[in-house]
Amino acid sequence: MSMVVDAAPLSVKLMQPTDRARWDAFVRACPQATFFHLSGWQSVIEQSFKLNTWFYYVEQAGQIVGVLPLAEINSRLFGHALGAMQFCVYGGVAATVDAARPLLDAAAEQLARELGVGHLEYRNMVAAHPDDPGWQSKELYVTFRKAISADDEENLNAIPRKQRAMVRKGIKLGLVGELDDNVDRMFEAYASSVHRLGTPVFPKKYFAMLQQEFGHECEVRVITQNGALVAAVLSFYWRDEVVPYYGGGMPLARAVAGNDFMYWNLMQAAAARGARLFDFGRSKLGTGAYDFKKNWGFTAQHLPYEYKLINATALPDNNPLNPKYALFIKIWKKLPLPLANLIGPHIVRNLG
Repeated sequence: MSMVVDAAPLSVKLMQPTDRARWDAFVRACPQATFFHLSGWQSVIEQSFKLNTWFYYVEQAGQIVGVLPLAEINSRLFGHALGAMQFCVYGGVAATVDAARPLLDAAAEQLARELGVGHLEYRNMVAAHPDDPGWQSKELYVTFRKAISADDEENLNAIPRKQRAMVRKGIKLGLVGELDDNVDRMFEAYASSVHRLGTPVFPKKYFAMLQQEFGHECEVRVITQNGALVAAVLSFYWRDEVVPYYGGGMPLARAVAGNDFMYWNLMQAAAARGARLFDFGRSKLGTGAYDFKKNWGFTAQHLPYEYKLINATALPDNNPLNPKYALFIKIWKKLPLPLANLIGPHIVRNLG
């Protein structure tokens, strides 16, 4: 059977609504695929941000053997790019047949040239083109992933002493975690947090769509103290992993170790649910988020994002550490929160 399949021709196609079930079946079975390869991201991104997407797959003998989801952003401020995958920390080609990879690469590059983008970007966990000078990479992002056990005490003892003391502080101050079936409180905590950082907020409907689209694989956890909102996090569950993805705290959180307790509470719940890997997610080198995650005893793992320049002459530098955004961040922090929440979604749709 495998010899017949191997000899069969391969063809590149665009995912249609009727392909979603078999696309997701492939993604769930493919070892290289991530939560961010699931088909649900297409409708979430298109409807939340009004962006164009192309979900390519390679078919052989009637079976999907490779996928590549892509989305386009086009902004005067942040540039014109085609990425795998915008708004996702992981992406790129996921395939079970090596011959599918160059076909998907070719489809992506052809589309990038037709759109006239500055660059094409793959958000790989492992470099896909390490020996190809046409693809460039840069040291900007790392991810933090660590095994967890089913035993709470073992997980707590694995946290370095100073950070463990912050977790115990939150416990002592009576913080509790609970689940929400909507994103209202999570959005309030998240919006408050990113505003203090000087970052535009995502639209509330984006979080609601994530929860609606991914169901039990998308969890909203809220931390309170005597009923008062302290912090909240939206997490994804994927295979045996938990991925806290969007989170934030109210001003109160700093005084009561709210964020520290929140991630511990999530780790406890995830371990009880069967998760054995805690993916603390992507951070930029030199940021507070990077230091926070290191303090938990997680080891930084470089993310070899790859870029192919199409019409651009230099690699993109869209990150808050870029000096050209310093004034924007300073002004944004001073905006009234309701105004920032109103304007933010129109800007952040082009950040990706």
